Amino acid sequence: MLIYSIISLIISNAVINRRDSSILYSRSSIYILISSLLILYINYDNLYLYNGLILYNGLLCLEIHILVFIMVILFLTTIIISINSVFILKNINKDVRNNDFINNIIKNNMSEQYRIIEYPLIILFCIIGAIFLMLSFDIISIFLSIELQSYALYLICSIYRNSESSISAGLTYFLLGGLSSCLILLGISLLYMNSGNTSLENIYIINNISDIYTYDLIYNYTLLETISNIQTLSSINTQYIYLQISLVIMSIGFLFKISAAPFHFWSPDVYDAIPTVVTTFVAIIPKISIIIFLHKLVYYTSSDIISLSWINNIVISSILSLIIGSVLGLTQYRIKRLYAYSTISHLGFILLGISINNLESSRAVFFYLIQYSASNLNAFILLIVIGYTLRNLVLNRDNNIKDIYYSPIQYISQLKGYFNINPLISISLSITLFSFAGVPPLVGFFGKQMILTASINNGFYLTTLIAILTSVISAVYYLVIIKMIFFEKSDYISSNSIHNDLYINDYKISSLYSFIISLFTLLIIFFIFYDQEILILTNII
Repeated sequence: MLIYSIISLIISNAVINRRDSSILYSRSSIYILISSLLILYINYDNLYLYNGLILYNGLLCLEIHILVFIMVILFLTTIIISINSVFILKNINKDVRNNDFINNIIKNNMSEQYRIIEYPLIILFCIIGAIFLMLSFDIISIFLSIELQSYALYLICSIYRNSESSISAGLTYFLLGGLSSCLILLGISLLYMNSGNTSLENIYIINNISDIYTYDLIYNYTLLETISNIQTLSSINTQYIYLQISLVIMSIGFLFKISAAPFHFWSPDVYDAIPTVVTTFVAIIPKISIIIFLHKLVYYTSSDIISLSWINNIVISSILSLIIGSVLGLTQYRIKRLYAYSTISHLGFILLGISINNLESSRAVFFYLIQYSASNLNAFILLIVIGYTLRNLVLNRDNNIKDIYYSPIQYISQLKGYFNINPLISISLSITLFSFAGVPPLVGFFGKQMILTASINNGFYLTTLIAILTSVISAVYYLVIIKMIFFEKSDYISSNSIHNDLYINDYKISSLYSFIISLFTLLIIFFIFYDQEILILTNII
């Protein structure tokens, strides 16, 4: 349905002359996503999905937990596209509404994102690539899916053609993303060369047969008495090492895509340079699809017989992500760069759960991914809303800020004293940041608790200690933001006007944004009272 709908939107885009109908395209995209979500929900309880459903001769495989995350992606994407489907602010003052000067300010400052008609189309292409990546069961479909998703991301990062920083970030993302794609292609080529198969199922069978035979040769000493068996064991070990090398190279490419340390260096620069509306999508949806795929890849290629395993690569990346994301985040003074390092730190928890690779850790990863994606989306939407409520004042007091029309809030210092301007938004942002820090009884605490419990139960004691310490360190830069919002004097004067009739209090947040912020904030706060609804989704694997 998504593919046919995109074709229809492209055809309608080709025959229309108006360039101011992006809101209509966004609303059409929302209708498409909601319809797809409802179709998946209706077919959610089919018993055959619990055993998996092979599609297109083994290229794709649909499992029940993948179906859940497809619905999660569709739901979150619907929220993200809705940012461009309505105006963020509404004005309830009749005298101000009829003021031509103010209307011109609103039109000039807000119309840019509503004129880009290709924005929802590119997002739809990206989520198709993300869905195919999660469904991929063959290394050919894996590469095609990741490239479809990546090319859409390159386009959407540079879609604001009047923004110099956005074009620069899009080019940076394209060049480094191309490098990671080359690594993935190299790993896939070596994997095919060593196994002679492209299907993950065949690789899984070959890996298990090798494990059983190696186990017999190692632990059944009577079989090692002959030279032929020793040579066979040596040959199996050599083939196993070649397989692990190819998987290590392939995993580096995917870790690069999700900006996990030590391949994180592009992420803060790109997040900070592209518009906040675009950052909201780039920081959430692609990571969900790649993490779900990495979980599948670990399951089908892991081995407990020989200590040399490519999964150690993920463990090392997890530790480095925890340390780098927490420590380097302390030095940041730009808000979106801080969000980027926060994401890197949380990726450390997710990769730790993936590397454990058992039922308990898988459920912990799925729950953590759902709750963090929702919290992260709420944090970015709050940042967008704050930027629009302060946009006109920022223009007059911080004229040195670059690309202010696309990212009004760029510095943490711009949030000083915002509690005096809008207390409810300030409280909602503080709750979200406390959830990032893992403060109980917010939902972020339970996500970290599940990961750390699985880690301790499986003997990852040192990694668990590092995760706890880095979580405490990362709480510092969240508290710095909260301190500036509540306890520092504002740089803005609420009674000061750009025009005699324009005041801060004249701007009200639209109903849709109020509903979205309230929904996610209540989810973060009251998860403890309806925890079964989300835990059921993570316990169906």
